[in-house]
Amino acid sequence: MNIFHKVALQGLKKSRTRTLVTIIGVALSAALITAVTTFGVSLQSYMVNGAIMKYGNWHVAFPDADTSFVQKQADDSRVAHIASFENIGYAALTGGQNPDKPYLFIAGFNKDAFSALPIELLSGRLPKNSSEILVPAHVAANGGVKIPVGSTLTLSVGNRMSGDQRLSQHDSYRRAGGETLAATAEKTYTVVGICQRPAIEEYAAPGYTLITTEDTAADSLSVFVTLKNPYQVPSYTDSLSGNHSYVLNDDVLRFMGLSGEKLLTVLLYSIGAILIGLVMLGSVFLIYNSFNISLNERTHQFGILMSVGATEKQLRNSVLFEGLCIGAIGIPIGILAGLPSIQLVLTLVAKNFANALYDNVPLTLVVSVPALVTAAVISMITILISAYLPAKKAAGMPVMACIRQTNEVKVEARAIKTSSLTSRLYGLEGTLALKNFKRNKRRYRSIVLSLTLSVVLFVSASSFGTYLNQIAESSSVVSENYDITFDTRDMKESELFQLYDKMKTAAGVTKSSYQALSTYSCVLDTKNLSGHFLDEFGKLIGYDGTSETAEVQLNIQFVEDSVYQNLLEGLGLSAKEYTGQDKKMVIAGILPGNFYTQEEPMEFTLRSKAGSQTKTIRATFVQGYPDLLPAQPGEFLEYELLVIAPYEVKPQFDALGTATKPTKLGMTFQSENPGQSTAEMQRMLDGASITADYHLYNVHRILEENRNIAFIINLFSSVFVLMISLIALANVFNTISTNIKLRRRELAMLRSVGMSDKDFNQMMRFECILYGMRTMLWGLPLSGILSWLIYKGMAMGGGSVHYVFPWSNMGISVLGVLVIVSITMLYAVSKIKKENIIDALRDDMA
Repeated sequence: MNIFHKVALQGLKKSRTRTLVTIIGVALSAALITAVTTFGVSLQSYMVNGAIMKYGNWHVAFPDADTSFVQKQADDSRVAHIASFENIGYAALTGGQNPDKPYLFIAGFNKDAFSALPIELLSGRLPKNSSEILVPAHVAANGGVKIPVGSTLTLSVGNRMSGDQRLSQHDSYRRAGGETLAATAEKTYTVVGICQRPAIEEYAAPGYTLITTEDTAADSLSVFVTLKNPYQVPSYTDSLSGNHSYVLNDDVLRFMGLSGEKLLTVLLYSIGAILIGLVMLGSVFLIYNSFNISLNERTHQFGILMSVGATEKQLRNSVLFEGLCIGAIGIPIGILAGLPSIQLVLTLVAKNFANALYDNVPLTLVVSVPALVTAAVISMITILISAYLPAKKAAGMPVMACIRQTNEVKVEARAIKTSSLTSRLYGLEGTLALKNFKRNKRRYRSIVLSLTLSVVLFVSASSFGTYLNQIAESSSVVSENYDITFDTRDMKESELFQLYDKMKTAAGVTKSSYQALSTYSCVLDTKNLSGHFLDEFGKLIGYDGTSETAEVQLNIQFVEDSVYQNLLEGLGLSAKEYTGQDKKMVIAGILPGNFYTQEEPMEFTLRSKAGSQTKTIRATFVQGYPDLLPAQPGEFLEYELLVIAPYEVKPQFDALGTATKPTKLGMTFQSENPGQSTAEMQRMLDGASITADYHLYNVHRILEENRNIAFIINLFSSVFVLMISLIALANVFNTISTNIKLRRRELAMLRSVGMSDKDFNQMMRFECILYGMRTMLWGLPLSGILSWLIYKGMAMGGGSVHYVFPWSNMGISVLGVLVIVSITMLYAVSKIKKENIIDALRDDMA
């Protein structure tokens, strides 16, 4: 250790408060950077493990290989595990409705395949021998063919051929004679179970994958290779010889950044880089100000050292050594504090992640040595950048300027001149505070810059969290008063009621209801319409202001009689007046953001196709309606005229035969355990082999997912804002307290000529006000602009957000600045007051 290093250590020991605050700032910075990098690694690991559980732990698949190829891959040192199943062959799907998927594909699994490749069983059991088979549910849902458990399948099984080429599941169906099915054997299977679509089946595959056990030694195998190091996937696939086609497990590899789809990886690393950049920005200012103030204190010392031969390099290295010492203490403390902190955060959000994403994979802390090294290196780079800039500046100053210390305060009469009005308004104390501010703008500028940065970081981070919350809220489903809903447009009423009687018995269901929604086109005579109606609906229905007629879409919701009676009772309407054949009905006029109302009832006339039959609806506008079925994409309108009617009158409307689209039939359920009830209902539907297109939603889970996402966003936003605020607080405290300390001789001189404690405190309060005003002058506009830029960036990125001016965050930041400045000034001044005036006047540290 040379003399310059000793001088640096003495400087750190002499200014213990500043050194301690700087170390705390470095530790906070390192802790936050460690938390960001560790959370990124932990989240990536969680997503990878979740994808493995759902799609299988393999990296490369070969849909058509032989045993020699399998043995060659097993001998490859890069391969960790191999699973395979027999490609028994294809059979035509009789009655299939999907022209791009005309086959059944028979796969013969062995024990390794059953354990390595995920299968989600819906009903029944797995096959135990080669005469039993498992059928996927999408044969009925997508192919339109019911194959119930217990049935027998007799299939002519063979190979798909295109000329001399044998086609695999990786080859899409080739129409117009592009391929033929060459049957080689007839096989009979007993269906023992129904499963979800196997994850190994590509969506473009030409055959529905049916699973049995391996039969005899097949000449074609599907092989799934897991590598020891997934990052060797590109080199592994490049080294393959022959004509073996392969498929990558993109659902797993995308989270490692190894698939062609890198959006998720780019997004994760981009957010991490933004967060680390904000932390570095705050940390650089904190540490830069600390070293800058330290060098201001030691300017005289540097001048003496340069006068006896010290070079610029030696002085610069002395300051950098000081930074290394602070980093050597602060960075390990920050890393050790960051790991348990992010562990605590992960513990708090683990349940929310399970509810929102994978409930069978735990979110645990993954400590990555490269991530910790990255955090340490980034923190050290931050320190060295912060130390190098003021060190270079100090080392390049002239020797005599350093010794005389004439560089800090350069007074010109015009620069510090104040008006007589200022003296009358603020008195001597306010004038002195303003002159102090003007005569050393560089020193005061560092304080204002620190405060401004604090305001900007706080408001920007808070705005970022606000817009993330808006995105989470906008993705939520508007909840009706039910937990589970089922709807379909191509199912017979009789079939729906059979399902309803069965599904309402699912475990946990406490209340159930059925309904139907029919849509009609109705032509209205504009002469009979009120001006209020035309004002509200005219533009929405395309009325040009002159036409004699206007066409509207009329939705009629048929609900159970008990639901209808409850609605009338809640609205205070007479059941006798609104119940029965040809009686009045109620209608809800739904506009963007509000209900349409008018006192007079309104008539709508619907006609049959031939025009021989009519149905006139005399409806009263109300503000309310029963639970609605969720709308599908393309069903949204800017307005809705919704007539509510009891189910008993539905046959009258069906007789017209003029509905513009198939009637939507639906059921709603309330449940004590929506997840369990939905799973049981899905098994009922799969067991019934429903071929109609339907939607079954666990609305409770969708809402719960949105709440969990909002909680996660709020928690991480709050933690980030808190850490940024702590760094900013340390920055402000360090800057202000040290600046007051640098003025100890000046302040002692004022006290020595008779300035009372009251006047002294008043002068310091004026300085606080000046700091606050200058900070607000720069910080608030910059915060508003940055908040707007964050909004525009998210809006351009596709986020559903609306701009919210950050009034509350600005108010908090203004109050925080005043409190922080006042507390810091009180602390620094109290220490100054305790000093002996004579000792302070003798001090040569200006």
